[in-house]
Amino acid sequence: MPANLVNLIMPIGFIVIFYFLLIRPQQKKDKQLKEMRGNLKVGDEVVTIGGLVGKVFSVSEEIVTVEVGGDRNKLHIEKWAIGKVKNK
Repeated sequence: MPANLVNLIMPIGFIVIFYFLLIRPQQKKDKQLKEMRGNLKVGDEVVTIGGLVGKVFSVSEEIVTVEVGGDRNKLHIEKWAIGKVKNK
Protein backbone atom coordinates (compact mmCIF):
# COMPACT_ATOMS: atom_id res chain seq x y z
CA MET A 1 0.00 0.00 0.00
CA PRO A 2 1.38 3.39 -0.85
CA ALA A 3 2.08 5.73 2.07
CA ASN A 4 -0.25 8.37 0.62
CA LEU A 5 -3.20 5.98 0.76
CA VAL A 6 -2.51 5.07 4.40
CA ASN A 7 -2.30 8.77 5.28
CA LEU A 8 -5.72 9.25 3.68
CA ILE A 9 -7.42 6.23 5.30
CA MET A 10 -6.49 7.11 8.91
CA PRO A 11 -8.33 10.47 9.09
CA ILE A 12 -11.36 9.00 7.33
CA GLY A 13 -11.41 6.15 9.88
CA PHE A 14 -11.30 8.63 12.76
CA ILE A 15 -14.18 10.61 11.25
CA VAL A 16 -16.30 7.45 10.92
CA ILE A 17 -15.57 6.41 14.52
CA PHE A 18 -16.29 9.95 15.75
CA TYR A 19 -19.64 9.92 13.90
CA PHE A 20 -20.82 6.59 15.35
CA LEU A 21 -19.65 7.29 18.91
CA LEU A 22 -20.66 10.94 19.33
CA ILE A 23 -22.77 12.50 16.60
CA ARG A 24 -25.29 9.72 15.90
CA PRO A 25 -26.28 9.08 19.55
CA GLN A 26 -26.78 12.82 20.11
CA GLN A 27 -29.03 13.03 17.03
CA LYS A 28 -31.13 10.14 18.37
CA LYS A 29 -31.47 11.84 21.76
CA ASP A 30 -32.48 15.14 20.13
CA LYS A 31 -35.10 13.33 18.03
CA GLN A 32 -36.58 11.65 21.13
CA LEU A 33 -36.76 14.99 23.01
CA LYS A 34 -38.45 16.68 20.07
CA GLU A 35 -40.98 13.85 19.81
CA MET A 36 -41.68 13.93 23.57
CA ARG A 37 -42.24 17.70 23.51
CA GLY A 38 -44.50 17.37 20.47
CA ASN A 39 -46.67 14.77 22.22
CA LEU A 40 -47.34 16.78 25.40
CA LYS A 41 -50.97 16.77 26.48
CA VAL A 42 -53.05 18.22 29.28
CA GLY A 43 -52.59 16.28 32.53
CA ASP A 44 -49.03 15.10 31.89
CA GLU A 45 -46.68 15.58 34.81
CA VAL A 46 -43.51 17.24 33.56
CA VAL A 47 -40.12 18.32 34.87
CA THR A 48 -38.51 21.40 33.34
CA ILE A 49 -34.81 21.69 32.64
CA GLY A 50 -34.70 24.03 35.64
CA GLY A 51 -36.17 21.39 37.96
CA LEU A 52 -39.76 22.64 38.32
CA VAL A 53 -42.31 19.83 38.60
CA GLY A 54 -45.93 20.35 37.63
CA LYS A 55 -48.91 19.25 35.57
CA VAL A 56 -49.60 20.49 32.08
CA PHE A 57 -52.65 22.79 32.15
CA SER A 58 -52.66 23.79 28.47
CA VAL A 59 -50.49 23.36 25.40
CA SER A 60 -50.07 25.70 22.45
CA GLU A 61 -47.62 25.61 19.58
CA GLU A 62 -44.63 27.00 21.51
CA ILE A 63 -45.90 27.64 25.07
CA VAL A 64 -46.93 25.13 27.75
CA THR A 65 -48.86 26.29 30.81
CA VAL A 66 -47.88 24.25 33.87
CA GLU A 67 -49.62 24.16 37.27
CA VAL A 68 -47.15 24.06 40.15
CA GLY A 69 -47.37 24.08 43.95
CA GLY A 70 -50.22 23.69 46.40
CA ASP A 71 -51.83 26.94 45.27
CA ARG A 72 -51.93 25.61 41.70
CA ASN A 73 -50.04 28.59 40.34
CA LYS A 74 -49.82 28.61 36.56
CA LEU A 75 -46.52 29.22 34.78
CA HIS A 76 -46.08 29.76 31.06
CA ILE A 77 -43.04 27.83 29.85
CA GLU A 78 -41.63 27.41 26.36
CA LYS A 79 -41.71 23.84 25.06
CA TRP A 80 -37.94 23.60 24.69
CA ALA A 81 -37.65 24.03 28.49
CA ILE A 82 -39.50 20.76 29.22
CA GLY A 83 -36.87 18.21 30.24
CA LYS A 84 -38.97 15.08 30.69
CA VAL A 85 -42.44 13.69 31.23
CA LYS A 86 -42.77 11.70 34.44
CA ASN A 87 -44.39 8.28 34.18
CA LYS A 88 -48.02 8.12 35.17
